[in-house]
Amino acid sequence: MDSSGTQPDYTTFTEKFQALKRAIGRVILGQHQVVEDLLIAALARGHVLIEGAPGLGKTRLVRAFAEAIDLEFGRVQFTPDLMPADVTGTTVFIEEASTSRFEFQRGPVFANVLLADEINRATPKTQSALLEAMQEHAVTASGSHYDLPEPFIVLATQNPIEMEGTYPLPEAQLDRFLFKIMIDRPDSDTLRRILEATTGSTEVVLEPIFRREELLELQDMLRAVPIATSALFEIVRLVEATHTHPLVRLGASPRGAQAITLAAKGYALAAGRPSVEFADIRRAILPSLRHRILLSFEAEVEGIDPDRILGEVVEATMVQEDS
Repeated sequence: MDSSGTQPDYTTFTEKFQALKRAIGRVILGQHQVVEDLLIAALARGHVLIEGAPGLGKTRLVRAFAEAIDLEFGRVQFTPDLMPADVTGTTVFIEEASTSRFEFQRGPVFANVLLADEINRATPKTQSALLEAMQEHAVTASGSHYDLPEPFIVLATQNPIEMEGTYPLPEAQLDRFLFKIMIDRPDSDTLRRILEATTGSTEVVLEPIFRREELLELQDMLRAVPIATSALFEIVRLVEATHTHPLVRLGASPRGAQAITLAAKGYALAAGRPSVEFADIRRAILPSLRHRILLSFEAEVEGIDPDRILGEVVEATMVQEDS
């Protein structure tokens, strides 16, 4: 219930979610689950790390999201020579005829949606410049505190880590992303549709379908969704099990459990249900935890994927079924 004691109109969430998903789907073809996962994370007030090879539409996906909700958009192209002040802003000395002063010039992080493009091409020092912004929704510069606009969502893209010229993201940085979403190459039919849509004389233009204030309302509505104690116990058991798997060096953090809980609420509302089912929890596990577990040396040598480990954890832990 909301502060007035009335039950929220969850059908509003479902309708607006589906409308937003359809709008973005007009631009991002053949990536229905990717689009849905991105929207769920954003409505859960989370940040998203999007991984895929170059040319798969990662940047266009982020732009489409910002355009569909009429949000202020900022972009940083991460490169090895990028400095932290290039992201957050810097204090400059301004001298005028009558006076002189220091003034903070805001960086691109002061936006509703920040596209951190190819984030793993910058050094760890520059990557960490986003830590405070992602956690506190604020920036500290020269001893002064500056709040970021709400909503504030970081949507970062990265190329597969084995590609040349990339740096691994620090564990503390990874843990601040609610989701890690993987984008695969399209199948032949989807590729044909992409060519038809992008090489002709016209291009699909997205118009905003609702305002920033409506997004904030949906975010509040998602957090108001009830979740049963039995479901919370299941999430706790699953996260704890990631610490005992023989091929895991470091299991998921409490933020991982929070991510699963919030995402499960979002999936439930997106499907038109005002309560969380175990199927919602299962669906939230991979995007919530695949970037939060560190595999052992043996697993890395054998090329074992984190998704495989999480699948084994789920099979061994989640024994309850929806009635």
